[in-house]
Amino acid sequence: MGVVPETRLGKIQFYENHLGPWADNAVAIGLTSTAVAALGSLTSNARKAYDDAEAARQAAKAATQAYYNAVRAMHNGPGAGADMIEQIRNKAQSTNNPEIYTLAEIPAPATPGTIPPPGTPNDFTVGLLQNGAVELKWKCANPSGAQGTVYEVKRRSGAAGNFVYVGSTGVKNFVDETVSAGTASVTYQVTAIRSTQRGNPAQFTVNFGIGGVGGGPGVGGETITTPDGTTFAITSVSENATVLPPRKVA
Repeated sequence: MGVVPETRLGKIQFYENHLGPWADNAVAIGLTSTAVAALGSLTSNARKAYDDAEAARQAAKAATQAYYNAVRAMHNGPGAGADMIEQIRNKAQSTNNPEIYTLAEIPAPATPGTIPPPGTPNDFTVGLLQNGAVELKWKCANPSGAQGTVYEVKRRSGAAGNFVYVGSTGVKNFVDETVSAGTASVTYQVTAIRSTQRGNPAQFTVNFGIGGVGGGPGVGGETITTPDGTTFAITSVSENATVLPPRKVA
């Protein structure tokens, strides 16, 4: 550890505490009275500079706080700037006169934007699970800022007829466990929905082969056998879809 403290104030205090003993014993400790007196003047100057700096710091703090208070009073004080701006806006809105904003040289409130309807599902993939359920996946680009989109899934058996609601999902995949055994073909319709807005529906068709009927082996030679022993395969799909290999149920 050094003899003299590391801090500036510590150094001042060290020499202030040692000037007396050094002056009293200057010759005995190898110093001169003149040198000790000169050090005393330097120490006094250092102390005064420190005191002046502290006073300046305190004055700066007080001045800064006074500055903050003045700005707060100007903007947030009762009847001051912020209240006046609100009064200008109220006047413009109550009189339906946007010219008031021009006169006051403040911007008019931005017109709330409307988020477009959800996107259209596309790039469908379909596959069979080992239990015979049909797994659907798709992509869908929704507008920026669109939150809470869900996807409505409907299904139609055969080439004609009405679409029947199957279910909804908040993600871009769905498992249909309600396709009846022996169904040869289904068409799915997927629609993106957000609140009261509906996107354009998209459809794709899936053709099945049951027990070797309706096209033989599945696409890519993949077939499954359900727990009841039925051979089941996807034999073809419409052009806007692709087939996934069968997979086990997790």
